[in-house]
Amino acid sequence: MMRRGIILALMVGLVATACGGGGGAKKGTTTSKNVEVFSWWTAPGEAEALDALVKVFDQKYPTYTFDNAAVAGGAGTNARAVLATRLSANDPPASWQGHAGQELIGTYVAAGQIESLNSLFQKEGWLNVMPKGLIDLISQNGNIYSVPVNIHRANILWYNPKVLKDNGITVPTTWDQFFTAADKLKAAGVTPLAMGEQWTSMHLLETVLAGTLGPDKWTGLWRGTTDWNSPEVTQAIATFAKVLSYTNSDASTLSWDQAAGLVVNGDAAFTIMGDWAEGFFKSKGLKPHEGYDWAASPGTNGVFDMLADSFVLPKDSPNPNGTTAWLIVAGSKEGQDAFNPIKGSIPARTDADRSKYDEYQQWSMDQFTSDTIVGSLTHGAVANDNWKSEIDTALGLFLTNKDQAAFQKALAAACSDAGTCS
Repeated sequence: MMRRGIILALMVGLVATACGGGGGAKKGTTTSKNVEVFSWWTAPGEAEALDALVKVFDQKYPTYTFDNAAVAGGAGTNARAVLATRLSANDPPASWQGHAGQELIGTYVAAGQIESLNSLFQKEGWLNVMPKGLIDLISQNGNIYSVPVNIHRANILWYNPKVLKDNGITVPTTWDQFFTAADKLKAAGVTPLAMGEQWTSMHLLETVLAGTLGPDKWTGLWRGTTDWNSPEVTQAIATFAKVLSYTNSDASTLSWDQAAGLVVNGDAAFTIMGDWAEGFFKSKGLKPHEGYDWAASPGTNGVFDMLADSFVLPKDSPNPNGTTAWLIVAGSKEGQDAFNPIKGSIPARTDADRSKYDEYQQWSMDQFTSDTIVGSLTHGAVANDNWKSEIDTALGLFLTNKDQAAFQKALAAACSDAGTCS
């Protein structure tokens, strides 16, 4: 298998070495002590994780006041809509959360809205403790533009072990096995797969595509080497359509954590969600292998579908010194070892204290060093906002009309519009 640094660099086509001179936090001219930080961490588990990070910030920088500007819902969609309005009015917060990869590079860097952080990375020694592939993912033309606080895995099949045991079901490793299990669960009156609002269906789509195409062809979709009109994609879309038939009928009305709650309650057997779900399960007092369990989503064993949450220094920050203080804590060993054990993610640093992390997270750390690494669509790694938005529009129509051929044609058109496909 290819190692993580190589895969991460290739998957987004970045060529940055992230070791140039210039950049970094600009000199502050404000006396403001308020540090307003935008995020979307409001659900159980993630809100507590943010609180733990803020606690470190408060201890390290007691002269500053952290202003939590978290906006709930939509895997960041709602927060980023509010942020866009703020930025268009030239009223940026001190910092904001974004997904490493094309979400940050193709949106905020392209618009000239955030500062380079090379000097800060050099000063804090982060180039020595963060994987080169991750540095490449947050860089362009030799400049580093954000501080990653974690690494998440998207392609996790979470399940209720009691429900599986009661129905004589083993964990499926392929979609055909899932369909067999799903038929048995459906006959027993159990929802096979819990799903929430539309972004969770995009999350499901990417895991089905990756599990059907394999990691190389999945990555090829975003580099123009895999044809969106190919028979393999046709098959993946057909599989996705069949998977949707086993989801809860009220999916569009539920948030991701409400969908995960169906698994907690035993009303559903499985949900496919990133490992922030583990923070949710732990917030409910559940124990691994008893209240919840996990495996790679069908077809993706040996594949790590990754994303990372990062924070930025905006141009014209209302408090650049306070922003720099926040970024230092977000990138620090102490900050990441406080945040990630609660969040369910693993640290972006390679020198973390493993003893602070639970069984799932230690498993995830080991997987990250051995699996083939690919990037997430839903969570910003592989496609810029315009491309992702076009896919989301096509997906919304497909969820309504179930026209597989039209959906595939729209996906191919989106790639062409993005300039990646000829």
